[in-house]
Amino acid sequence: MTTPLVLITGIDADAMASTMIGLQWDAPNAVTVRHTIDVDRQVLTRIVSDAAGVVERTHVDLDHACVGCALREDVMPTLERLAREGRWGSIIAHLPVAAEATQVCRILSSDHSIGSVLHVAAVLAVVNGPTARADLLGDDLLRERHLHTSAEDGRGVAETHAAMIEYADAVVIVGDIDETDRSLASAMLRPGAEVFTDHLSIDVAELIARHRPHDEAEAWVDPAYAEPVGLIEIGEVWTVELRSDRPFHPDRLMENIEGLGGGARRSRGCFWLPTRPDTICQWDGAGGQLSVGPCDHDTLETHTRILVTGIDDGRDSLQALFEHCLLTDDELATRGVIWESDQDGFEPWLGPVRLAA
Repeated sequence: MTTPLVLITGIDADAMASTMIGLQWDAPNAVTVRHTIDVDRQVLTRIVSDAAGVVERTHVDLDHACVGCALREDVMPTLERLAREGRWGSIIAHLPVAAEATQVCRILSSDHSIGSVLHVAAVLAVVNGPTARADLLGDDLLRERHLHTSAEDGRGVAETHAAMIEYADAVVIVGDIDETDRSLASAMLRPGAEVFTDHLSIDVAELIARHRPHDEAEAWVDPAYAEPVGLIEIGEVWTVELRSDRPFHPDRLMENIEGLGGGARRSRGCFWLPTRPDTICQWDGAGGQLSVGPCDHDTLETHTRILVTGIDDGRDSLQALFEHCLLTDDELATRGVIWESDQDGFEPWLGPVRLAA
């Protein structure tokens, strides 16, 4: 039998701590592990506690303060050690603020040694209700809020927080929240995931008894996810699926990329270019900031699909702009979907063009 693990993610330290304490209070024989990273001091702090109090408090000097080093040097070894001790019936892990749960879940699904003693019951994304809209659609950088997890961490708050929700099994809302903001978080969740208005609404025993559907979660956040989603409307919030088997025209995409990926919206997915017919490119944007790059995916089926979530009135114009950026019938007839070119303008993000053989 393996020990169930609940992972807590988020960008608000107080909201995450409140959720952790609430779960520990209601979970029988649980141990909590809280990790924090001090980037300036290059120190990782670990606090382990149970119903009796603090079990251990440890400071670990890191050669390089980042989430990867923290996971490798302390988070995963600690989780495995606590599971093997067999003293507790479940583990609740408060990951470092702004650290995603993906690496922990992927390690546990692939490493049979640690997977023999520990399994992920659920991943929770904690949302601070009063600041939810700014956290999910604003243009702040983690660094500007002193939430960055390494000296090189250039992520946006919205990009990071949205990705946490999309990967989670449930959202836990802490504090008062506007109904539209609650719908915004709901729209980003994968089908079947839940929203809890606070930790008191969680059946902790039922939560701990689960086995997380890892493959479903991975598929939902896969940039090249192929299953159709269609149009989602929750109150004032909408999610539109921009989808085509055609590639983008490189010039028109470059000219209109701000219109497609900018503004107070969340957008993610994949696309391809006729100058790079063998490359699926990742699209990842939030709060007016957009990242594009090669997508690590094993599918050979190139397609263009961008999922966009917003609360403004520009949904119809967004669809029209998307179609404008695709290759036209005339372009397909005259040039096809494979163009020989030594450059397409996307070299800074996608690397040099490799001419088709």
